Order: sequence, then C-alpha cells, then structure tokens
Amino acid sequence: MPAGTRPDDDPEFVSPVVGPSRPRLLRVLGPGLITGASDDDPSGIATYAQAGAMFSYRFAWVLLYTYPLMVAVQMISARIGRTTGHGIAGVLRLHAPNWLLQIVVVLLLIANTANLGADLGAMADASTLLVPGLPRWIGVLFYGTACIFMQTFLAYTRYVAVLKWLCLTLFAYFAAMAVTETDWAGLATGLAFPHLDGSLGQIAMLVAIIGTTISPYLFFWQSAEEVEDMRVHPQRIDLLDAPQQAPRAFERIEIDTLVGMAFSNLVAIAILGTAAATLNVHGITDIRTAADAAQALRPLAGAFASIIFAAGIIGVGLLSVPVLAGSAAYAVGEARRWPVGYSRRVQEARAFYATVVLATIIGMGIILTPEIEPVQALYASAILNGVISAPIMVVTMIIAGNKNVMGRFAVRGALKVFGWLATAVASAAVLAMLGGLLL
Repeated sequence: MPAGTRPDDDPEFVSPVVGPSRPRLLRVLGPGLITGASDDDPSGIATYAQAGAMFSYRFAWVLLYTYPLMVAVQMISARIGRTTGHGIAGVLRLHAPNWLLQIVVVLLLIANTANLGADLGAMADASTLLVPGLPRWIGVLFYGTACIFMQTFLAYTRYVAVLKWLCLTLFAYFAAMAVTETDWAGLATGLAFPHLDGSLGQIAMLVAIIGTTISPYLFFWQSAEEVEDMRVHPQRIDLLDAPQQAPRAFERIEIDTLVGMAFSNLVAIAILGTAAATLNVHGITDIRTAADAAQALRPLAGAFASIIFAAGIIGVGLLSVPVLAGSAAYAVGEARRWPVGYSRRVQEARAFYATVVLATIIGMGIILTPEIEPVQALYASAILNGVISAPIMVVTMIIAGNKNVMGRFAVRGALKVFGWLATAVASAAVLAMLGGLLL
C-alpha cells in the first residue's frame, strides 16, 4: 500500500461532511475540482474575454445554462472510470470497434496538442507583461519544461497537491472583477435571458464557449483520474466487482463534480464580466489573446487588475497544460494497452510518459512556428474542441448507458437526460455553425 493511503485517509469511506472526526471538503475534492479549474485554461480565458469585449454581457447565460450539462457529462465520465476500472479509451478498446477507438483518440490528440500549444503561447505572452522585454520563446520553453518536470518527476500524491494549489490562482479573476465597475443589472440580465441573433459571428462564439466549457479532454482526464485514485487508495475496487462501494463513491463524485464545475463557471463569468465592464464599455472589441485582455485592462482598470489577470493566465496554464498532455497520454496509452498513469514510475510506464513529453514538445513547436498567430491557435483550439466534443459525447453516453459495460450502474434517470441534452446542445451549435459557413 502506498505511503499515506491508510483506509481512514480515503474520503470515500467516511462522510464528506465536516465534523469532529470527518475529513474536510478539500479532501473530498480531487478529479472534479482539478478538471473544473483546468477548464478555464488560457484559451478559455481568451474566449471568455473576447465574448465580453465583443458582446458585453449577452453571452453570460451560456455559462449558467451549461452548468447542469457539464456537471452531468463530467459525472458520467467519472462514473465510467470508477465503475469499470478503465478510462474512456480503455472502455472503448474493450467494447467498441477498433476504427471508432482510433478515430476518437486521433481527434483528441489533435485537439489537445493544438490547445496545449496555444496555452503555452498565452502563458509566454502574459509573462512579457510581468517582465517587459522577456523573449516569447524563452517563456514557451520555460513553461513547457516546467510542466514536463511536474508530470515526470513529482510523486503522484505531490503532483495532485500541486494541481490543487494551482486552482487558487483562478481567484485572481474574482479580484479583477472586484476592481471594475460591473453593471450588475446588465450581468443579471445576461445570465437570465438567452440572447442569440443567428449571425455567424454569434453562433461561432457560442460554439467556442461550449467547446472551451464542455471540452473532450476533460472527459478523458476525469475518468482516468478516477482509475488513478483507485491505485493510490487500494481499498477502492471497481464497482463492477465491489458494488457495495457505490453509494460512497457516487456521493464523493457528485460533491467533487458539483463544486469543481461551479468554480469553473463562476470564474468564467468573472472573466467575461471584467471584459464587458472595461473593454466593451470603452469600445475595445478586438481582443486577440488572453494577454491582450490583460494589457488592455491596465489603462482602464489600473495596473493591479492587469497584473493579477496576467498572473492568473500563467497559474492556470501551469494547471491546464499537464491536464491536456496527460489526458492525451491516457487515451493513447489505454488504446494501445500500455501501462498508464502518474502513480506509476517512469520505468514502469515509459511509453505513457514519452507521450506526455512528446505532446508538450509538439505543442511548443506549434506555437513557436512563425506562420501561426497566437490568436489563430487560441480561437481555433476552442472551435476544434467544440466540433469534436459532440461525437465524443455521443460515444461516451452510449458507453455509460450500456449495461454490458456498466452493469447495474448504467446511467439512467435525470443524469442520463442531462447527458444527452448536453450532447444535443453541442451538436446543434456545431451544425448551425457549419451550416452558416456553407451558406
């Protein structure tokens, strides 16, 4: 049994409610919290800031209305991992045609690598605001190397602890919003009443927001992390073999996911609101990157808002880049039957760690290519995530509802309804955008 994994250390075997001899909420939070926080990666920050700058508060409703949808999809992904003992790619390998598995893995790998490179570029650009004159390529190499080091050399329990602490950097955006003159009535209206005029620009923005909010890499990461945690807590057994563990497991997953996704969307609302209250009000609508938003804030909301906005980009980038590389490595490794997981030593999972390193290096190469503009990479990665999320969600929902895969824990009821509703919304948005491009 790994050090520090006594049975009474496992929040799944005690009530998550705070009490005299019960664990605090932070111990219950794990894959769901990290997944939610990594959802607000630099490409997401750029997308939310661009939405606020271009359309003011009019797209805030998307972040409210998608909350139950993303909760459902992430809970379903977590249940797949906890029930079967395999991540989504591993389940596909066992129960789906090989051609379908390969298509899903290739799509995820392409999207993650592009997203990863865009995030590294955004982090480097943000660094130039904090350290004027710093060459961009140095920032890309530094942050790429730092992310590789964290994933390769830190013990799993310490690595997870680092990721949890990095979640705190997202509070920077609440601070940024606090120092701006937010139109609270306008924000409330934007949250409550959907607004979409049918123009191609607004539909593309809708797809980008959905793509960066309900992202495919999050499904693979949370399901795989449930499997990782089973290795770290040996008393946990997949629910197909230990159904008596299901009530506690599902309770923990529910709390973890509800909190993690709420944190993610509240931060996104703060970013959108900050951009709407400053950039849009002053007619600044051409926000090309997250760093552009941070720089534009300086004369409008002061140096403090600009600095913490830029610092937040770097902090959340250090969280999201490992998640992007890791989810790609999990998918590729499970598809090819490799030993996978950060709880394994490098010598035990060489191919898994090599994929992590290679994905990060390719991402670095993409963003350092002179022909590729940072804004193109950022916005394209959000659109790409939106386009591929729909088919991957269809596959995930079919898996989750299949009794041959999930046994008695096949998803049903409200969770199934919201999961398919999320799939339908993502599909409709993509079809509307593609239809607009063809007309």
